[in-house]
Amino acid sequence: MKLDSKYFDKIRVRSGRSSAPEPTRAPVCAWEGCEEPGSHKAPRGRDHEGQYLHFCVDHVRQYNKAYNYFSGLGDDDIQKYLKDSLTGNRPTWTMGSNNSGGAMPSQKPSGRPRRWNGARPRDSFNLFGDGEAAAPAPRRKARTLEVKALTTLGLPENAGGEAIRVQYKALVKQYHPDSNGGDRGSEDRLREVIQAYKLLKASGFC
Repeated sequence: MKLDSKYFDKIRVRSGRSSAPEPTRAPVCAWEGCEEPGSHKAPRGRDHEGQYLHFCVDHVRQYNKAYNYFSGLGDDDIQKYLKDSLTGNRPTWTMGSNNSGGAMPSQKPSGRPRRWNGARPRDSFNLFGDGEAAAPAPRRKARTLEVKALTTLGLPENAGGEAIRVQYKALVKQYHPDSNGGDRGSEDRLREVIQAYKLLKASGFC
């Protein structure tokens, strides 16, 4: 680049003085009779949010010790302020109301609650049943001991639970000593009937 280039004319020459801003002086302490620099800020008080007083370090400590935000307020006003502060001093509404959105979905525009129209709620997964008796699950095939227990009760292999219970009650009544004038000759047979019924009940047949 040549020294007589036109670009040299656009270069600004800095002055020899420093461009750093001069330090600002702290205001005088606001404490009456104090001439020290007020380098510490303290809030002015209620109704003067964002405004501060400047004190020196000794007087700002005294000011903070005696500072009372509620100075000049009555007990009722203090309680109201504390209650409002729980919600950030913002307005609240009662539960279930929405002043900006109109009536709640669960109510008609008239304000009266909706009535049930008698229709059943939708139950896609049949969690609450369909109102009809569910079909009994198919019973598994009886094993050897279970077939023997049914034979002891005098029933076929495909006997249902109700038939097993009716037959059991009838046999107990038949072989019980009280039904035979105190004769204990049928106790062994009664014991077999009871054991057979217990086995079938434990296996889920009745």
